Amino acid sequence: MQRVGLSERDSVEAVEAVHLTQLAMGEETSIQAFEIESGATVPEHSHHHEQTGFVYEGELTFVGPDGETVVGPGDSFTISGEEPHAAENRGDVTVRGVDIFAPPRATPDWKE
Repeated sequence: MQRVGLSERDSVEAVEAVHLTQLAMGEETSIQAFEIESGATVPEHSHHHEQTGFVYEGELTFVGPDGETVVGPGDSFTISGEEPHAAENRGDVTVRGVDIFAPPRATPDWKE
């Protein structure tokens, strides 16, 4: 078993006002914390990983091929691998939550 403390990890600003912290990575899954500031947008992208997540603060609007889905405190979500999606914080507070990826996903470099 591997223990990873949040204070032992560094956050990266993936895109402006979007912060990701890789928490732990195993052979089959990875987990990261995210913070998306008010007004910030994660641009449309896709990846082969299945992504499940949980929002515990704020509201996040996902935009995808089926329209928009809003997730808020206490909501969880699943995004299939290869499904194009973007995320927007249209609210006044920072959105905080966690994502789990299978297979594991290293912190992406959105700026390239």
